[in-house]
Amino acid sequence: MQKKWKLYLINHSHTDIGYTDRQEKIERYHVDFIKQAIDILDDIESGVKKEWQGYKWTCENYWQVENFYANANEEYRQKFEKYTKLGLIDISLNYLNMTELVDETILNKMLKRGRDYADHHQVSLDSGMTADINGFAWGYSEALYQNGIQNLFSCLHAHHGIQPLYTKQRPFWWQSPQGNKILVWNGEHYQLGNEFLLIPNTRMSYHIQDEFVNDPYTDQFEITENRIYRYLDNLEKEGYEYDFVPAMISGLMSDNAAPNGHLMETIMRWNQKHGDNVEIELTTLTHFFDVLRQQNDSAIPTYSGDWADWWADGVGSTPAPTKIYREAQRKYQLSQKLDPDMQLGKSELVKQAEEQLMMYAEHTWGFSSSVSEPWNTLVNDLDFRKAAYAVNGNQAISRNLDEVLSKLGEVSIRPNREKLFKIINPHGNKITDQAKIYIEYWEDVEGDFFGTKLDGFIEVVEVKSGRILASQVARTARAMEIEFIIELAAHEERIVKVRRVQAIPARTAESYAHVGSEGVEDLASYAGYQAPNNTYLVETDAYRIELDHQVGIKSLVDKQNNQELIHADVEYAPFVGVYEKTPVKTDPCDERRRMGRNRKGRITERSSAKLTNVEKIADGSVYTTIKLDYQLTGTNLYSVLLKVYKTIPKIAATVRIQKQNEWAPENLYIPLPFSLGDESELFIEKTGAVLRPGIDQLPGTNTDFYSLQSGLAFKKDNQALLVAIQDTPLITLGNLEHHLIELSGAQTHQKNHELVYSWVMNNFWETNFKVDLSGFYEFDYQLYATNQLKTEQQMLEKCQELNEGLLAFPI
Repeated sequence: MQKKWKLYLINHSHTDIGYTDRQEKIERYHVDFIKQAIDILDDIESGVKKEWQGYKWTCENYWQVENFYANANEEYRQKFEKYTKLGLIDISLNYLNMTELVDETILNKMLKRGRDYADHHQVSLDSGMTADINGFAWGYSEALYQNGIQNLFSCLHAHHGIQPLYTKQRPFWWQSPQGNKILVWNGEHYQLGNEFLLIPNTRMSYHIQDEFVNDPYTDQFEITENRIYRYLDNLEKEGYEYDFVPAMISGLMSDNAAPNGHLMETIMRWNQKHGDNVEIELTTLTHFFDVLRQQNDSAIPTYSGDWADWWADGVGSTPAPTKIYREAQRKYQLSQKLDPDMQLGKSELVKQAEEQLMMYAEHTWGFSSSVSEPWNTLVNDLDFRKAAYAVNGNQAISRNLDEVLSKLGEVSIRPNREKLFKIINPHGNKITDQAKIYIEYWEDVEGDFFGTKLDGFIEVVEVKSGRILASQVARTARAMEIEFIIELAAHEERIVKVRRVQAIPARTAESYAHVGSEGVEDLASYAGYQAPNNTYLVETDAYRIELDHQVGIKSLVDKQNNQELIHADVEYAPFVGVYEKTPVKTDPCDERRRMGRNRKGRITERSSAKLTNVEKIADGSVYTTIKLDYQLTGTNLYSVLLKVYKTIPKIAATVRIQKQNEWAPENLYIPLPFSLGDESELFIEKTGAVLRPGIDQLPGTNTDFYSLQSGLAFKKDNQALLVAIQDTPLITLGNLEHHLIELSGAQTHQKNHELVYSWVMNNFWETNFKVDLSGFYEFDYQLYATNQLKTEQQMLEKCQELNEGLLAFPI
């Protein structure tokens, strides 16, 4: 060896909430693990375990500590505080190992809990670690920085993923969108120390595949010697800059593993024999970064951009609870906008919602045998428990929003109520949009009932001005849905009334020959006659949409800019479903494992939806609705409802699916093949950041798919086409074929111009993704073309406004 080495070990337990056991059991385990660590330190201090001198424990996240305080007695709490101040127990201030589902507000609130704890107890903590997950939204770096977390130790698990920067075990400065920096150690797998067999009586191997795998005869310590020296020799050959290297280690080679003081016996034996060449020290996360920051800062490179998560796609295996989660996010954001100082709602409901939504967004997506044994009781128990986080979070924030709206005047339904409604713009911008109100089937309007009547029976009137608003009525399962267009200033409220039409003009026979005796309007426009929207052509103030009876939407033109909005290289028409299945040639698990970073196999069978029917089902003063029915492999139902608004530049698309059950790996995509031409750029919103996929990324990161918050925007000069995505966060870019994976760099900038697909379902992971995607689903999208928004931040803010909409309720 060319230099003396220091191998720093950090003993922790990887938190996988629901991978190895029930979620509530995992919570109990981690409380007990901290108690066990305290017991070990007590035994060392009392002299019972002198041979374990030097033992230290690192809590992988603040969630563990929070639960410990909620479930430990005062004696354990005091000992915990004593050992943290002595530096023998360390706390990572990262709250949990997260997916990119979590939004910026909740993420910051949860990170602040750890910061407040450290400040309150006057413990010098400034570092966080993550294990397993394969990336973080760019805004995560700013959230860490704002909460005093200056260092991040990342222990990626490169299964179906890969470390960024084309290397690992190297530091870099990660610059946030706001220009602040945190120091990152781009580390190895979180159980590298276990692979060195430093825990006595363990022989498991995962990444290291050498002659000692499945060797029961060679002395374990001899294997440790070979593996550590080989590892360090290889680092030297690769030009590794430092004379120290960290390795995370668990008490056993398992997720959710307990502390293990026997580790110190191996460390002592090693140092007695090899300490002159390679010294092993058990340390903490905080101390490791103290050592790293003593190095030459100028030698550490700085990178700015998104660290796209390879494991973000787990949410696609549970599309139904993810939709419930997304609705809860919108209600949470509306609660914040309507009640920023918490004067109207209930703080305990908001806190409960935050905690439940955080737990749903945590990275564990099922029990370890979800694919191999989908019938297993524990598999299904944990699946329902995971979904319960989304359901309970939605329920809590719904109750809070109900409380807020009640304080703002909302009343419950009752007989003979005057049909008054309050309309609120909760957003910080002026908005012209549609609002929806409902009159139940048993309710009257000024003493009369709808019955079979729709248009022409009622009108919507602004109470203050007396102005009649254009409105349109549609039947729903239990009510009449009334939509109307209204303009509201930022945070403005307005009262409207639904009343009987004051005067219904009498109709007589017309001399114009526009409609035949059978009532069908199918004449093209001619001088003196403007044809209504039909199944061939829909035209509004903002758009001209041509419909083809083979594919659906053939052309979509923004009339203000005379701009075709469909991508020149379109392969599948907008919203036409694309289904993939990879036949199982081995077994359901191994077939998935061999996919690597592709989310499909080389022999994937792909089919697109075939149009079977086109029908105009509504055409009034507010919107035209076209229904397109398709046949799609893997489904029993695939329909698209295209609602085109006549006086605002908005198109709402609802995709309805009945998905069949399939054990083989599968994907379902909804194409969003839009563009503003070659000169346009694509922007997306992730947690706390707006960025250009394929461009604003760390080198060597994932460019195949992304997890969004509110939607995406195509931008060209002052032109923008927004796609607000309500229910499903994943998009994928480019060709759907199996391919060699391109990692981000200068060569991937062209991906920013490639075709976009909404990736609504997948079940490809071989361990813990939910394998059964069957059921009924509804996914909502909104298109909005505008020249009024100047920056990409304003555009993505508008996507959020479109998803949240205007509030309308009875008063």
